[in-house]
Amino acid sequence: MVTNFNDPKYYENRELSWLKFNERILNEAKDAKIPLLDRLKFLSITASNLDEFFMVRVASLVDMVHANYKKRDLCGMTAEEQLKAVRKKTHEFILSQYQCFGRSLLPILEKQGIHLILAHEELTASQKEYVDHYFMENVFPVLTPMAVDASRPFPLVSNKTLNIAALITPSDKGSRLLKDHGGTEKKMEFATVAVPSGIPRLISIPNHDGEDIYIFLEQVIERNIQKLFLNYRVECAYPYRVMRNADFELDEEETADLLKEMEKQLKKRQWGEVIRLDVEEGMDARLLKILKKNFQVDKVAIYSIHGPIDLTVLMKLYGIEGRDELRQKTFEPQLTPRLRDVKDIFSEIRKGDIFFQHPYDSFTPIVDFIRQAANDPNVLAIKQTLYRVSGNSPIIAALAKAAENGKQVTVLVELKARFDEENNIGWAKMLEKAGCHVIYGLVGLKTHSKISLVVRMEEDGIKRYVHLGTGNYNDNTAKLYTDCGILTCSEMMGEDATAVFNMLSGYSEPPFWNRLLVSPIWLRDGMYRLIKREIRYAKAGKKARIVAKMNSLCDQEIIALLYEASAAGVEIQLIIRGICCLRTGIKGISENIQVSSIVGTFLEHSRIFYFYNNGEEEIYMGSADWMPRNLDRRVEVVFPIEDKKVKEEVKHILDIELQDNLKAYYMQNDGTYVKKDRRGIKTIASQNIFCEEALAKTRLARQKEKNKSVSRQFTPVYAADEP
Repeated sequence: MVTNFNDPKYYENRELSWLKFNERILNEAKDAKIPLLDRLKFLSITASNLDEFFMVRVASLVDMVHANYKKRDLCGMTAEEQLKAVRKKTHEFILSQYQCFGRSLLPILEKQGIHLILAHEELTASQKEYVDHYFMENVFPVLTPMAVDASRPFPLVSNKTLNIAALITPSDKGSRLLKDHGGTEKKMEFATVAVPSGIPRLISIPNHDGEDIYIFLEQVIERNIQKLFLNYRVECAYPYRVMRNADFELDEEETADLLKEMEKQLKKRQWGEVIRLDVEEGMDARLLKILKKNFQVDKVAIYSIHGPIDLTVLMKLYGIEGRDELRQKTFEPQLTPRLRDVKDIFSEIRKGDIFFQHPYDSFTPIVDFIRQAANDPNVLAIKQTLYRVSGNSPIIAALAKAAENGKQVTVLVELKARFDEENNIGWAKMLEKAGCHVIYGLVGLKTHSKISLVVRMEEDGIKRYVHLGTGNYNDNTAKLYTDCGILTCSEMMGEDATAVFNMLSGYSEPPFWNRLLVSPIWLRDGMYRLIKREIRYAKAGKKARIVAKMNSLCDQEIIALLYEASAAGVEIQLIIRGICCLRTGIKGISENIQVSSIVGTFLEHSRIFYFYNNGEEEIYMGSADWMPRNLDRRVEVVFPIEDKKVKEEVKHILDIELQDNLKAYYMQNDGTYVKKDRRGIKTIASQNIFCEEALAKTRLARQKEKNKSVSRQFTPVYAADEP
């Protein structure tokens, strides 16, 4: 009997799997062993993650339901069934978030002298005086109250903004404006006011006890809201927030100017369909009815919040000054020992590939690679892909400088990088003004690859230097995300890198690739070939093993092939941070598969693929996950690790992460994730180990430098022999 590895019962739903990932992050916020402010940070991250999940993934399900889309997903669920299950889970998740905040974190904050005033009624007399003065001086001039009646329609409330809804009635004096102009006074009217985003949401209240006291901006406005509606009585006021569909599609083939079309679409994002309405728990039923009607949301899309709406604000508390004891000590990325005191990075690359494991290794050498190229008279051209960059990017500055210095600079700026579109549009315009040749990639495809190419004239002719990585050229996130990369001058890699850029800028499809696996055409076939080779070895009775680390795994064909490999006897270990639609422990299907997920201080972002290959081990790294979008709808670059020393370093990374028993969650047969029981065994925290190893390398390098200095200082001078 032939096993059907595509049977829906063998698969997990993508959206529900993602929610499990966010639950793992929430578990970090609940962990009493983690410093308090770090727990607040994790809780804030869960809120930020959930917002994006709604704006994109839930919005997509809503669109499919509206379109009566009936096709089932890989686990057999329709869009309607998925949306129902997701709504149920998210209601439960948000309840769990606020239980963590209210029952666990708030009391501990109080004990540490950090007080969050959640309701203005809690203020003391002196605090009320300060808050009222602050309102009149800093808030009142910015506010615009919006009443709703026959002549004033319900206002457009933009995406993710916090607002306060109120019911108002005329005071005893009544509204002279209405009387003088023949208006009729209503018994009850609706009004709303936007909480201004330009004012800090957490307002510090001075005190003499050395404690930190904060009140939320919406509470300050709510306390003083009567001042916005003179001659009216405010019957009730409650904060609310809407989440809108932020996803959009471009018909790129019909678009003459992609940049201009993107700018148009981004403006529309603020006014997409409302897919989630957050309201304060206990909101007046009349107010809720008005909001529900005007935003056209079902009851299941309304989330009653017991606490401050939008917990992303807690990230502000994470950075509170003078409270370092409540935060995990910040790790400072270390300079790769090979590059200490190196002035010519190109000569060092010629000695052999240089490997980086960020954030343990500093991102500075990658910036220096572009900076040196920009100022090197022997460099002829620089080519680079940019997906997400920092707000004040040194990479962008270096590329602009290179163009000003007369280099031929080609930059692919991905305008469709979700939620970074506006930033990238700005960078594209700036680079064009600096004289760079800016391109936006291939029609219908996102360019997600992380690749830089420097072409240099040397004594023996043209030489190409290449940086290949798993993460973005973003100096800020490089301190927070775990990523890997190499600097190489391999001729084969250089030829492939040139072919990548020729493909992106001129539709030049190479007849073959020397070393790189490039999507959307060649990567999927390459991965199939590597997995099938392990299957053949297993069937021949030989050792076969696959280790794969990535962000997400949800490609059905890859999963089916992994099931086939497991059934054939291939040992498979997967380190999947987020979505995993594969299920472990299915008899005869996935008994040889282990799935773990590491959730730690740094966000696990690197993609590494290891294949035993009958002892001739092959390792690849790159920008692609095993997802349909990465394999079929994006330009991705996956590259082999060929340097023996680098290969051993990458194997070490995988070995340590597979042993992690502190921050790693392991998938169980029922799809749940649990941490290992550490009783009686040594604690292994992979991220901590990598930090310690990076620091140890630096100490060793400094000691060697010191020894050299001492050796030079005390070198004896011998007299010449007498004749």
